[in-house]
Amino acid sequence: MEKFTTLNTKIIPVNLDNVDTDMIIPAQHLKSVSKEGFGEHLFSNLRQMYSDFILNQDAYKNGEILISKSNFGCGSSREHAAWAIQQYGIKAVVCSSFGDIFYNNSAKNGLLLIQLPENIIQNWIDKSLADSGLKIIINLETQTISLDNETHSFEYDTFRKHCLLNGLDDLDYLLSLDKEITTYEQKNSNISW
Repeated sequence: MEKFTTLNTKIIPVNLDNVDTDMIIPAQHLKSVSKEGFGEHLFSNLRQMYSDFILNQDAYKNGEILISKSNFGCGSSREHAAWAIQQYGIKAVVCSSFGDIFYNNSAKNGLLLIQLPENIIQNWIDKSLADSGLKIIINLETQTISLDNETHSFEYDTFRKHCLLNGLDDLDYLLSLDKEITTYEQKNSNISW
């Protein structure tokens, strides 16, 4: 996994509530047995139905932070949603709330999810829709997010923060403890039953 430290990038504002995982990566694209090839299909149904959908606008291309409203990632448990977002080039999603399963899938795959109050989210979406060049800064180490001279702190799980800062997935984390595990096993291997 790639280490996450800071991001300073354009915003992709998705001005919607209840964005479910089928909207993020529609079911017709889930035929692969690999984790690869999903990014190009991110929001494909919405992109086809609405020519002015945000991902169809050149001004918002190459943004690495997606901002949406409440209940982002609700619906089915498809891990492909987190994969599609990351493969598109997005490294963080900022919303007022997330679907529980999506939140856990994202954390395990290295996608940073940040929750902020609804009024801040709506203000930032409105600002970014008015100015496609606005940049947002996320500092995971200090757990701060800034836009347009406005900075807010955010809560984040200590274990997941450690893993993101060090580029570790769950297995990498366990392997990083090899020395401690070996010491424990050696110390306790002479126990008689």
